[in-house]
Amino acid sequence: MWLFFVKSDPLTTTFSALADPTRRAILARLAQGEASVNQLVEPFSLSQPAISKHLKVLERAGLITRGRAAQWRPCKLDGAGLQGVADWLEPYRRFWEARLDRLEEHLRILQSPTTQPPQPTQPAEAQETKE
Repeated sequence: MWLFFVKSDPLTTTFSALADPTRRAILARLAQGEASVNQLVEPFSLSQPAISKHLKVLERAGLITRGRAAQWRPCKLDGAGLQGVADWLEPYRRFWEARLDRLEEHLRILQSPTTQPPQPTQPAEAQETKE
């Protein structure tokens, strides 16, 4: 049996890291400020080695950095790691903003006291049978 290993692109690596709810919770905690591994273990029912594995995935994806200060290894959110996701999402954000802007304009027109709502039109076949 042949096994093929394909190197993931950075966006795939980032989405893989974000796919796990524990890793997303770790990122949410680190958004409040740096923390040690022991501090990150506290809210979870996971062992320190399990949290360390999650941290390695986040670090490989470029979402966190880990420093060293004597015995303390602080983990810190690295917002630059999310730039690829933001860039990928941007066209979709623009698409939905344009759609919602059109909807808002349509609702404004419908609610305007001087504008009558458009009357429903009948299909061409229905108009021919009336004549």
